[in-house]
Amino acid sequence: MSERKAIFITGGGSGIGREVARHFGERGWFVGLGDINVEGMEDTEALLPGGFSYSHKLDVRDRDAWDVALDAFSTAAGGRIDVVFNNAGIAHGGAYIEQTRDEIENLIDINVKGVLFGAQAAHKHLAKTAPTAILINTASIAGIIGSPGLAAYSATKWAVRGLTESLDAEWAKEGIRVASLCPGFIDTPMIDQVQEDSNRTAKEALKESGMEVSPVSDVADVVWSIVHGDDLHYTVGKFAKKMRRLHRWLPGTFRKQMRSQGLIVEI
Repeated sequence: MSERKAIFITGGGSGIGREVARHFGERGWFVGLGDINVEGMEDTEALLPGGFSYSHKLDVRDRDAWDVALDAFSTAAGGRIDVVFNNAGIAHGGAYIEQTRDEIENLIDINVKGVLFGAQAAHKHLAKTAPTAILINTASIAGIIGSPGLAAYSATKWAVRGLTESLDAEWAKEGIRVASLCPGFIDTPMIDQVQEDSNRTAKEALKESGMEVSPVSDVADVVWSIVHGDDLHYTVGKFAKKMRRLHRWLPGTFRKQMRSQGLIVEI
């Protein structure tokens, strides 16, 4: 088994996945990328130290494809996988009653099934590098608090958080840690390219309303902390931390505020 630690990242062709790949690659890790966006993965690999990365076209909705991808990456990494970052996801928002069947099914297929399949496929590999192995699932602050305009998306991220808690308990005896990443609004193409209305992007709308949009580099720092920490759920950004605290300690007040002044975000 190689001595160089290895991380496999889904959604590695852009956004959070790309930044986390760069962060770990710069610190000497062997980095694996999984994405349906081959060109995006090539762009990510161009940012990494030469010879220390591997990319594999992967549709996270395909359970068999997960086994192929992780087996291939393990071989490329010298027989080890220390971290699987179950990060690939999509977002759709707006008034729930107006969401289409296709939008809802796509959210479930990628955000829930993709994470479930990834966790299942990752287990045998992480068992080999336990007790330092960890599965990281990307949830969201929307997986901690329900927000107007994000009903279906929130449902998928609550599912991710529930899976994380269940597997952390179930796999503890095998020395495999499981944790979730719960970002607030992050400055990635997901919110930069989608129009909140005809005149501005969702990011512009969020900033105008006083909401925090955290740089994607903050996420990479937190993922690094997850790998070297021992908590279960990790937020990213002051906004996410504040919302989590209010939801936990002042649930009645928080509910009233969301019902009277809830922010509907079109994504």
